[in-house]
Amino acid sequence: MSETPSEPVNQILRVASAAFAVVFALFVASAVTAPASEFAVSVGLVSEGTTGLQVLRTLLQFAGFLAAVVGYLAITDQWELVPVSQLTLRDIGLVLGGGVALFAFQYGALFVLGEVGLTTGQNQAVVPDGDPVTYYLVMVAVSLLVVGPVEEALFRGVVQGGLRRAFDAAPAVLIASAVFGLVHLPSVSGTPGQRWAYVAVVVVLGSVLGVLYEHTENVVVPGLAHGVYNAVIYVVLLAQSL
Repeated sequence: MSETPSEPVNQILRVASAAFAVVFALFVASAVTAPASEFAVSVGLVSEGTTGLQVLRTLLQFAGFLAAVVGYLAITDQWELVPVSQLTLRDIGLVLGGGVALFAFQYGALFVLGEVGLTTGQNQAVVPDGDPVTYYLVMVAVSLLVVGPVEEALFRGVVQGGLRRAFDAAPAVLIASAVFGLVHLPSVSGTPGQRWAYVAVVVVLGSVLGVLYEHTENVVVPGLAHGVYNAVIYVVLLAQSL
């Protein structure tokens, strides 16, 4: 008869499992994105330095993330970590309110940082390779339908959900959000201080999403709230580019 691990051991195992899930997702995404995008260029589906290639790489990256999430859940038989249920009117309100609140917090944080002479780095995902209008329009849809839901399935479902099996809500939310922020670091340009300021903002944004997941036990809610937040950012960039 197997023994139940002690609480400290269980916590270590859950943190290690969460870290493995993220590393696994990054590995699969990298393994899918580079060769598939190179193949698309080689056969003339898209061209280097174009909006089409940039969007394709994003879609391939998140297809890799999704494949890793499904693979992890299948291997560990923990499908319940990513609960999906139909949205209620209350959930829809939380999605819209959460998305707007995330956007408002980001700009509030940028304002406060600016007042003390600090700035954050720039995520390269918002820098278009080709036509900015087309890119921002497409990314509104991609954010809502792909980026938000897939990232939340990974970070709130697999990571936070797994951590909740060994931790209370607050540490599980904070650890998952810290991992979420750190994963963004390589894609942020700027000085070291600017890049870490960006990560700090993302950690807080992730914590809000974590609370939504904890409160609703439905990964669709933070997934769509995240998508709304990203989409609003692209709408603002689109308006500025016109």
